[in-house]
Amino acid sequence: MQKVGDKMTKKETAEQIVAASGGIAKTADFVAAGLSKSDICALNNEGFLDRIRHGYYQLADNTNISEEQLLAALIPEGIVCMESALFHYGYSDFAPRVWTLAVPRTISRPKLRIEAVPFKPYFISKEHYEIGKTLSIFNGVSLAVYDKERTICDCFKNRTKLDNETFNKAMHSYVADEQKNLSKLSKYAKKLGVFKRVNELMEVLLNG
Repeated sequence: MQKVGDKMTKKETAEQIVAASGGIAKTADFVAAGLSKSDICALNNEGFLDRIRHGYYQLADNTNISEEQLLAALIPEGIVCMESALFHYGYSDFAPRVWTLAVPRTISRPKLRIEAVPFKPYFISKEHYEIGKTLSIFNGVSLAVYDKERTICDCFKNRTKLDNETFNKAMHSYVADEQKNLSKLSKYAKKLGVFKRVNELMEVLLNG
């Protein structure tokens, strides 16, 4: 790492820090490398750095940062759910215009004020937050996502937020999925309080 000196060296240092951080660096990363907070502010004002949220920066001319990278860096607590999860599993034909993410009900609301990537939060209680949480690759980035069974249960819990076409497509796609796990679906449904509704519809679809 170069020693911080003149303005060009500060830019080079900042560039190296951002690169080492995968394209998105925190204020603490710059400070640890010898840049002051005023240096960071100046580089931002000059248009060299682009602040994407309080305390998080990328290079202003870097257009290669994906939404998936932004989500992983800015909302590590987020779990891909609902419409985004349905599309990921092939249970929906429509790519959501915004990401749908489950976040803890206790999360700081200012942390969710992000303009760099469009997303819709679903606030989940602590007792239900981890149910069905797994990891998957989205455009080369590892993100937390609810598994198929939790996603189907969430469709019932949030039935009024889904249009009929999306809901019906998801149910029929799950029933046709050779990798579905009905025992897991029942276990989740009981924990999430939707067992009766899930069981009734699955019986109709599976026996129809």
